Amino acid sequence: MPSGDSAGAAEPEEPGLPLTDGAHAGASEEPAAAEAAEAPGSGRCWLCRSSPCASRAEPAKKKAPCPGLGLFYTLLSAFLFSLGSLFVKKVQDVHAVEISAFRCVFQMLVVIPCLIYRKTGFIGPKGQRIFLILRGVIGSTAMILIYYAYQTTSLADATVITFSCPVFTSIFAWIFLKEKYSPWDALFSMFSITGVILIMRPPFLFGSNSSGMEESYSVHLKGMFAAIGHTVLAALTLVILRKMGKSVDYFLSIWYYVVLGLAETIIVLSVLREWSLPYCGLDRLFLILIGLFGLGAQVFLTKAIQIEKLGPIAIMRTMDVVFAFIFQIIFFNDVPTWWTVGGAFCVVVSNIGGAIRKWYQSSK
Repeated sequence: MPSGDSAGAAEPEEPGLPLTDGAHAGASEEPAAAEAAEAPGSGRCWLCRSSPCASRAEPAKKKAPCPGLGLFYTLLSAFLFSLGSLFVKKVQDVHAVEISAFRCVFQMLVVIPCLIYRKTGFIGPKGQRIFLILRGVIGSTAMILIYYAYQTTSLADATVITFSCPVFTSIFAWIFLKEKYSPWDALFSMFSITGVILIMRPPFLFGSNSSGMEESYSVHLKGMFAAIGHTVLAALTLVILRKMGKSVDYFLSIWYYVVLGLAETIIVLSVLREWSLPYCGLDRLFLILIGLFGLGAQVFLTKAIQIEKLGPIAIMRTMDVVFAFIFQIIFFNDVPTWWTVGGAFCVVVSNIGGAIRKWYQSSK
């Protein structure tokens, strides 16, 4: 039974008060002897035998979040996002916008019961609705762009190009949230960007024969622009979520994301006339998994942002690139070059440096 219930079940008598007349004399001597045996001022109660008395103890203070918990949530989010991107790449003959629509529908079916159970409503606090709308529109647009990038270029290229996100995130957080941008943040961001450049090997730096692109250049260029657009919008989404903080339930934030995202995808698909159903059962399974992993990733990322600063989160998110290359080797038999290994090393060093710095700051 919880302690609050047991405390309310019976009120203990004060030790200094006399007992009823019907009590034995020995009973009145027991508390006196017990009090005499205790040191003065110890506060030990003869009824509950605890020091201080549980009935008088002040309520325990709420513990602060575990140091590094936000980074752990971000790592889980990165892993689930990478799994989702893998299945997006695996889906055949379904437009990226339609994949986004399927994901929104699936997440909506999961989020509605959660909102009803948590009794948070479907509109949100009055002062936060504009931020919820912005989060929904910007976040869903970013989702469509990255899905398009996954389909038009390699999984690794589309993933690593998004990891200029720490640069945009830090700048937006400094402008809109007045967060500090330290030299350490700049150093870790530069490590991440260096890793992305080594992995991407743009032709204007490494020559036209070093890019290793199998797609036509025009299609590849469209995927790159889509990935860059996703990066900017994802950074804005992070800033908006941080601005709302804990005043908005994370399921409500996801609710706006899927509702506005579904409306946006329906409009775009109607204009493009790209409605089609997946032909095989495997593709349908992939669409379900995309929605499932996307929902889990959104939950963990939103919870991380509520308890952690944006800088470490944006840096830890670059673990996506490590997962992407692992999946590319396993599922697409695409072995990375030494340039890729060097770039991945820079990204990992950046993540480790950010985690160590966070641990050092929290231990002060």
